[in-house]
Amino acid sequence: MKRLSLSLLLIVASSFSILIAQTSRPLLAVGDIDANDALPGSGHSTLSEMAMRKMERIGTYELLDQYDMNYLAKRDGINLTGCFSKICLTEMGSKLQVDKMLTGSIRTVGDNITVNFRILDVKSGIIERTHTNDFLKINAEYRSMIEITLDELMGNPVDEEIKKKLTLKNDFDNTVNNPYQLRLRTDGPRMGFTMFTGETASIMGANRNNGGFEAQSMMFQFGYQFEKQYLNEGNFQALFEFIPMMTGLDQGLFIPSITIMNGLRNNKNGWEFAFGPTFSIVTKRQGYYEAGTQKWTLLNDSIPIPENADVITRLDSRGDASIQAGFIFAFGKTLKSGRLNIPVNAFLIPSNKGLRFGVSFGFNARDRYAYNAPVKIK
Repeated sequence: MKRLSLSLLLIVASSFSILIAQTSRPLLAVGDIDANDALPGSGHSTLSEMAMRKMERIGTYELLDQYDMNYLAKRDGINLTGCFSKICLTEMGSKLQVDKMLTGSIRTVGDNITVNFRILDVKSGIIERTHTNDFLKINAEYRSMIEITLDELMGNPVDEEIKKKLTLKNDFDNTVNNPYQLRLRTDGPRMGFTMFTGETASIMGANRNNGGFEAQSMMFQFGYQFEKQYLNEGNFQALFEFIPMMTGLDQGLFIPSITIMNGLRNNKNGWEFAFGPTFSIVTKRQGYYEAGTQKWTLLNDSIPIPENADVITRLDSRGDASIQAGFIFAFGKTLKSGRLNIPVNAFLIPSNKGLRFGVSFGFNARDRYAYNAPVKIK
């Protein structure tokens, strides 16, 4: 019986201490937020509501309800807007009978948006907490900017990846730091080398009298990549790439090709992977390999075809232009230097005539023509 009574007493005491802790939090009122410079003519009550909701979730203070604030302001003739100085905040806090006042400002400074919040102790009239962050000029992300600054004001951890994308210009693009994805330009020249192997390499190096090209199996490539983002969420971008190329100019050849790829790029580190069909214009002729000697002989209407000879169509410098299809797999990483992107990629084209592989690199610069387009805060 004594143990039961003691347990009940401990439960009651614990519940009472929790109740005291909950009701002993300082009472805080969220005042107006100065945003005339960043959002001229906008309803700043929306920004104050964002701050109030965030402070409720943080839970350090007991919040003066918005309806209570409006009632007291109407009853006592308190003007809730345009009060930012310590004297004004102290007077307002005394009239509202709160312990603390929270206010802040959102200002445009060059290419940045500066967000500041501060908490004033009403009794002493002293600013006891203040914190400022400089963000990229992305009007659509005011809520995230407010929440990050308030978390840091109260000493809470923040999502460093989100903050990085909101503060670093040269971070990899995604919907956070580049919501205007139709303005993003990542097209650019591509150049590199490709290597032929197997039967294709043998034909390339053969004498022209035997249908070869008298060329090395490694050739230079030059072209241009047109790139379009059709999905840009979280850590990844989905890309559509169209790449016309010219191969073999260094060896006196002209082998045009068109590659169409679909790929994914990681927004954090720039690694990407893509795949798709590739089409080349090459010269081909029909013929057969003679039994025993394996000599390549062109098909000729005046010469009968030997028995058991298999007539095939293959690469031949004496042939007619035709389209050759393949499938390409590519992976790589985009290096960054300021606004300059330097993509470096390796690719692989499997074939029953010989594997083809290579490397390429290029460059491009990002351009946002309507980066600062006004965004209406809902």
